[in-house]
Amino acid sequence: MADEFQDERIFGTFDAFTQLKTLQDKLLNARYNINEGMSDEEHSERSVTFQKFTSMLDAYQEQSYLLDPYLEQLVAPVVEVLKDYVKTSIANPTDKGDTWHAHRTANMLYCYVKFRGYKTIVRFFPHEIADLSMALEFMLIPHGIVETHWHWPVRYVMLLWLYIICLIPFDLAQFDETDQIGQTAKTLESVAKTYIGAAGLEKEAAALLLSRLYIRKDTGAGFHNFVEEARSFLQTTTDDLFKAIGLLKVLCEVVKSGSAEQVQDELPTLRSIATIIQETTTYANNTIIRKLRSKLISRVGLRLLPTSSGNIKRQARTLIADEVSDEHGGYQEEIEVPDEIEDILEQTLAALQDRDTVVRWSAAKGVARIAQRLPKDFAGQVLETVMGLFEIHSVAAASLYDLPAIAEGTWHGACLACAEFARRSLVEPGHLPQLIGWLSKALYFDLRKGAHSIGSNVRDAAAYVLWALARTQDQTALIPHATNLAQRLTAVALYDREIHIRRAASAAFQEHVGRTSLFPHGIDVLGKTDFYAVSIRKHAFLVAAPQVSEHVEYRKFLLDHLLDVVLRHWDLSMRELGSQSLRLIITINLHVLAPRAIEKSVKLLESLDSTDVHGGLTALSEIALAYKEDKSDPSALEGHLRSIFRHLKHVDANTLTTTRNELIASAACRLIANSITVTEINLGARSSVPGWKKIVDNGLKHRIALLIVELKRGPSVMQQGLARLLGVINYNTHPKSLPEAIDYLLDTVKPTTKANIETRRSCFVAIPQILTLIAPQLTSLLSSDVLNTLLDAMLAGLDDYTLDERGDVGSWVRIACIQGLTTISELLFGVGGSIPDFESYFSPQKYHAVATGLLKQGVERLDNVRQTAGVCVVRLLNAPLPLVDGSERWRLPALDLLNELFQNPSDQSGWNDGNWLFPRGMRLLEVPQYRKDVLSGIVISIGSKTDSTQKPVANSLVKFAQGLPLVRGPASSYSLLELVADLISHAKSNMTSNAVVVPVFQTFTILLEADVLRQLPSEPSGLQSLKTLVHMTTKNIDKLKSVQRIHESMKIFVNVLSFEEIRSEKLSLLSDFLTHPFPKACLFIVAGAGAVRSDTAEYLYILLQSADLGLETDAIEDILLETEWATGDRQVATEAAKEVIQLFTS
Repeated sequence: MADEFQDERIFGTFDAFTQLKTLQDKLLNARYNINEGMSDEEHSERSVTFQKFTSMLDAYQEQSYLLDPYLEQLVAPVVEVLKDYVKTSIANPTDKGDTWHAHRTANMLYCYVKFRGYKTIVRFFPHEIADLSMALEFMLIPHGIVETHWHWPVRYVMLLWLYIICLIPFDLAQFDETDQIGQTAKTLESVAKTYIGAAGLEKEAAALLLSRLYIRKDTGAGFHNFVEEARSFLQTTTDDLFKAIGLLKVLCEVVKSGSAEQVQDELPTLRSIATIIQETTTYANNTIIRKLRSKLISRVGLRLLPTSSGNIKRQARTLIADEVSDEHGGYQEEIEVPDEIEDILEQTLAALQDRDTVVRWSAAKGVARIAQRLPKDFAGQVLETVMGLFEIHSVAAASLYDLPAIAEGTWHGACLACAEFARRSLVEPGHLPQLIGWLSKALYFDLRKGAHSIGSNVRDAAAYVLWALARTQDQTALIPHATNLAQRLTAVALYDREIHIRRAASAAFQEHVGRTSLFPHGIDVLGKTDFYAVSIRKHAFLVAAPQVSEHVEYRKFLLDHLLDVVLRHWDLSMRELGSQSLRLIITINLHVLAPRAIEKSVKLLESLDSTDVHGGLTALSEIALAYKEDKSDPSALEGHLRSIFRHLKHVDANTLTTTRNELIASAACRLIANSITVTEINLGARSSVPGWKKIVDNGLKHRIALLIVELKRGPSVMQQGLARLLGVINYNTHPKSLPEAIDYLLDTVKPTTKANIETRRSCFVAIPQILTLIAPQLTSLLSSDVLNTLLDAMLAGLDDYTLDERGDVGSWVRIACIQGLTTISELLFGVGGSIPDFESYFSPQKYHAVATGLLKQGVERLDNVRQTAGVCVVRLLNAPLPLVDGSERWRLPALDLLNELFQNPSDQSGWNDGNWLFPRGMRLLEVPQYRKDVLSGIVISIGSKTDSTQKPVANSLVKFAQGLPLVRGPASSYSLLELVADLISHAKSNMTSNAVVVPVFQTFTILLEADVLRQLPSEPSGLQSLKTLVHMTTKNIDKLKSVQRIHESMKIFVNVLSFEEIRSEKLSLLSDFLTHPFPKACLFIVAGAGAVRSDTAEYLYILLQSADLGLETDAIEDILLETEWATGDRQVATEAAKEVIQLFTS
């Protein structure tokens, strides 16, 4: 259970009255004409208003009494609106009117009933005699609103209304016709019985109405028939649980409030009903029916006994602990206890052991109420029987923690019953020692069951008993038990796991302090353990507990409780907090308390239970820390630490090294860290714990695995820290942690991961660090497949172009991968001679892929990425080849060219200088192995928005392309046709990615504007490339959403119109741009862009002005200038585009 909590807001007054009244009035006045209907907007508005109404009430649910002064003002108007609807419906039964308004009105009344309880709200219902016929007639309207199943609030409220009317003491016969005496009563009974088996709340109201009818003197005769019908139904029908529940509710109400004669007359039948329920499996398995059965039999027992006896109000208590004897205090009435009481008590006591809390709670109240009406001796015997329930499962159990899980229900029921006895002053002083003895154990009832524990309800009920004893017991009777109770309640208030138990124990302590003044230092301790002080577990353990321990009366008990209970608790956090609390307590008197704590902690180390061992280790670790913090005797510090350290040998070595004992290994490591001394380290194998180094190594192994599990689910900062940590761990001494570390790193750098960019960068940085650390034992720790998987992940990282509001943050990953791949390559080349099958670890193809990836990054758009890539490329050029057979295969392609371009001593500059780099980078396109990746990098640079990058790369590409032959010859390694084909292929393979297609189109625009591609149509393949380019730029152009891509496509298409071979075939596609449905360009995509149509017209006009197309273009130019392309109607643009195309072809 999470200990941190946030208390609900505490209200002082009902501040929302005005707002609630406004919402209510709005709902009450919201009507609509049934003939016109209600729009969806109106319906939605009223639904939202009603939700606000219910939410406002819900906010005050825990303090519903605050509405009491306003209830009449709130409830009465709602009731009146509903009453008006009832009158209207009776006047015209065929006109249902605004049914949903009636439904919502009734629902508002239900909300008030839910909020404050039906007993409070029905007081505001109309309850005049004349209202009976009106309400009853409304319920009997044929096909009325009450017969529609979704209008359940109306049925519920109307049944409550009938119920409150029936409370009025008048004869129902006055509503009967002369020849139909009793008809009104029969009609009421029939209406109630109609809904007694409903699945909804109507059943509750119907049960109230029926019970009120049978309690009335003029209609009580019908109870006999009802009881017989109920018995017959329960005996013959087992599949209608709702009706069974409704029938039992009626019986319980009548037995509670009806006359004693009624109950006694039906006693055999009522008892047989209880027997039927017990023997019918379907009923016995239903919690609500079992609760109602318990309530029924206990109430039957109450009606068999007189309402006054010597046990009732024998004494009362005041806050000043004085006893006020009742006027009948010395009087003991002699009564004859019916024989049936014994059987009823036996059944009620059995219900105390039920598996469900509500049944036990009902039985506890029932047995205490019956005992209250019995003679003192008889009541004492009942209490002894209740206390005997504690012994049922305790006989065979060696200790409290050995009890079976089923004992929880028995102990809880017994505690609840004892609390009810105590509340009614039925606990005699002679029973106190035995009762307090059992309660002392119940306060610690905490049994492990699977992954959780049971028993919090037992501890809560035990605190409730002690609270009740403080209110009713004589002060002199509590004196012998005061100190014991004070110590136990304080221990539970401070050290229980659950917040509500700590608060319950604190409340019981407070009650004793206020009413008895017997607890040692009661006021002072109460101030340290009040409601708020114990609400936060950490505060209770580490602040309140040491403060209470300053009092000698509590110190030893709290210390023992920590060592015997808390340090053995199943919850890890409890043991760890308990050990810290132990350290704070023993510092009060370290030299006296520490030896005792050490003695008990050492005994825990010898236990077979790993929980006990862990608790003992954490305790010794904190005790060692306490000695370190104590400055009173520095000379004795080493002796104390060595003494504590020596106790580590009590822990079995197998326990520390066995799998799934990570907690013990961790605690042992902490103990070593806190208690080891220089002397023990220097003794080496002669140390008092020779295997302590092995324990540390084993603990580190577990810790690494635990860290990966914990931190990978933590926030991004923790994940970054984990990645950095994994990069510096010494895997040579912890080889078993290496696979887990690598798996985590690979999972985190996957493209589909949710890890942020910083975490991925840290992971890429960690991979080469790990390989560097394990290089001496590479083949023994890492397989070739795993190494190649790591290299593939690093190569994939070179394609990370993640963008966010900070810009190209993917460059952080690319830089980390550039540096990492270079480091790994140098590392593997360096140890290549010691790797038997070096090629399987680092093949020539993989190395060449690394070099190619670095060269691609070397010609990309960001200066810092290019500079980093350049430095790393030079490192690879200077790296010696691996000392393996056939090492020449690892030599980089065109190595001489690379050295000439990038290692010329007379012409050196930084790779971040575009004017120096890009002319050299274009030469790399001559090398087939580098061409595809380098061209991709160049295209990305052309798409850059930075002039210092875009202009140099564009100029360099144009100059390089101008120097290429159209077709490759014997003396050339590349051609213009191949360049165009490569660009088209690059775009085709990424047509759905604007980040790739747009820069490719920009590259073609640069080449076309520079007239580099003029010779293409002379070759068939060149002409086909131009046609393919046109197809790529015009396909689905009207459906594209990227305005930048539309503009770049337009520029290419307009430029290729200068080729007559293309213009004659593709000219009709010009209208797609001149009439494009995107009239306005997005300024945040293309700065300063106007309309797509106007930009097309302008670009075409410029082309016509600058290029000789071999035709007269004056008329075309006039149309382009005179047409309002951007702001005009699209139809105008369409007509103008047709004219332009016609003039081109004429």
